[in-house]
Parts: sequence; structure tokens; C-alpha cells
Amino acid sequence: MDLLASPFKGVVQDVKGRAAWYKDDWLAGLRTGFNRILAPTMYIFFASALPVIAFGEQLSHETNGMLSTVETLASTAICGIIHSILGGQPMMIVGVAEPTVIMYTYLYNFAKKQQRIGEALYLAWAGWVCIWTAIMLFLLATFNASNVISKFTRVAGELFGMLITVLFLQEAIKGIVREFGPPKGVDDGSPIHQFQWMYLNGLLGVIFSTGLLYTALRTRRARSWLYGLGWLRSFIADYGVPLMVIVWTALSYALPSKVPSGVPRRLFSPLPWESSSLQHWTVAKDLFSVPPAFIFAAILPALMVAGLYFFDHSVASQLAQQKEYNLKKPSAYHYDILVLGLTVLLCGLIGIPPSNGVLPQSPMHTRSLAVLRGQVGECLPSF
Repeated sequence: MDLLASPFKGVVQDVKGRAAWYKDDWLAGLRTGFNRILAPTMYIFFASALPVIAFGEQLSHETNGMLSTVETLASTAICGIIHSILGGQPMMIVGVAEPTVIMYTYLYNFAKKQQRIGEALYLAWAGWVCIWTAIMLFLLATFNASNVISKFTRVAGELFGMLITVLFLQEAIKGIVREFGPPKGVDDGSPIHQFQWMYLNGLLGVIFSTGLLYTALRTRRARSWLYGLGWLRSFIADYGVPLMVIVWTALSYALPSKVPSGVPRRLFSPLPWESSSLQHWTVAKDLFSVPPAFIFAAILPALMVAGLYFFDHSVASQLAQQKEYNLKKPSAYHYDILVLGLTVLLCGLIGIPPSNGVLPQSPMHTRSLAVLRGQVGECLPSF
């Protein structure tokens, strides 16, 4: 009852607490210097972009091309810019996560079976789900629901992180298995096509994915190598992940000429201004074409999405502010949920899947900016 008796109390306290540090958040980055923040920026950029691209490909497969990497990348970029300017947690990394992909897949499977919605109004109906979700998030922020975050133990956060890890692994395995199947438009009944598309393409997919994972993990530990100059080991540790992405991508283009055309199979991503993608940005005009019964029915999936986003965003924020990082600036859990509601509303109105705080990128971001002293990570003075 205390939560209901003092609406906006948490949001107001968060705004006051963060306002005193807002200017320093920007100036500190400039004081730190370009060289100091370039490596963490490159690391987190690739660590965020690669899953979003993978989730976009998954969405394209599950929604028959209604959503693709264009929408997941656009959502991550738009929401990331808004959170970086208006958000209360500078360490937070937002993006389209696997739970969002699963929810949008369920929404698509339901909508296409309904004659009054179908594929034509799928994005508009998903927009209503986002509108109701945003309203619920606004209410949660207004009535200080983020006070329950203090009840979240480290075990709860790590268990949720484990769930996200399992979802990542599941989709990675499914993606590799799909590489052994024939692409659309290819007659898989021919033995030649079966060998060309199913075995050779799948084998290359396993080699490239395993090679990238192994080398990226190895380069992150380059500082502990027993060989090589110190500056070289530091350079590899800082920039190893983006370098390995570039190297393995280049290797995929350096295959012998005897390899059949179209192998390895490459990701197709239409440009945002192409006609096939324009409907996503103008979905707001179709919102009231959705039958009223389905508008109110959207409340049910919105309840699940709002609960998921609230927990996911809060846990990501909490893990990005672990005590061992010794952060000096206050948190803003209530206010961040309010900003999350704003971005969910915006994404729904322009027909793209929303972004929220993601794991493991958020705590990875904090750790990449930390100066380790013994077993204690002390965040850089600029942050």
C-alpha cells in the first residue's frame, strides 16, 4: 500500500539523483580520452550487433520475412540512442533479445490464423501489444514497482542469465542445423543439390561458427599468454573480438573457385528504404484497422511482455551495477522502466520489435570499462 500511496516517488528520486551526475557522464568520457574507450566500444559494438543480426535472421525465418535484421538493428540503434541520452543507467546495453523474438513469433503464429487480422495486420496488432505493454510499464514505474529489485538476490540474476544463455545456445544449434538444409527455391530432391547445399554449406557453417567462437575466446585472454610482446598481447586482448569477426568473414570470401556458387549461404538484409520494408515505418496508420475485440485481446500478451521486460531490464541493470565494480554514481531503476515504456511505445508505433536491457552485454560493458585491482573491479574514474 505504501507504493500506491506515493506515486512517482521513485521516479522523482531517481531523476534528482542522476541529474547531479548527468553532465559529468558526458564530460567524463571526453576526459578519459579516445584511446581509453575505443577498445570497450568496439568490443561491445560487436558483442551487441552479432546477436541482434542473428535474432533478425531468426525473426525473418519465423515470420516469413515480415520482420528481419533491418528491424532488429533499427530497434537496437534507436532505443540505444534514446537510453544513452535519456536513460538513468549509462552502463545499460539495450537490444532485441531472444525472449522478444520468441514473443513476436507467437504473435505472428496467432495473427496469421485469424481471418480478421492475418499477415496484413500482424504488425498493427503487435503495435497494440506494445502500446498496452508501454502503459503497464508506465504504471509499474509510477507506483514504484522497482522497489522489489532489492529483493532480487545474485542467485536470481544468475539464474535468469543462465536462461538467456540456454536460449542463445538453443538458437545457435538450430541455426547451424538449418545450414544443412536447402535454401528456398532450390530443388533438394537432386543428389547434386543435396550435396551442394546441405553438406558443404552446413560443414562450412560449422567451421566458421566454431572457428570464430574459439579464436574470439582465445584472444580475450591474450594478456595471460606466455609469448609475444606486452603491447601486442594487450592489443589482441582489446581488439581481438572485432578482428576475429573480420578475419573469419574474409575467410568466407576466400574460398577456392571450385566451391559452388552460393556456398556459404549468406544473410540477406534489405535496405530500410526498400519498398518491402516501408510498411514497417508506417504501421501506425493501420492501428485502428485492427478489430476492437483484438485490440483489447492484446492486453493478454502485453501482460506477459510487460512482466518479462520489467524483470529482464531490471536484472540486466542490477548485474551491470554489481558491488565488486565499486560504482560511484547512483542507480535509476524506476526512471529506467519509465524510459523503457517510452521506447516500447515508439517501437510499436513504427512496427519494429522493442529493445530492452540485455544479458550478458550489460555486465560485460561495465567490466570492459573497469580497472581491475586485485580481485576488485573499480570502475574508471570517468564513469
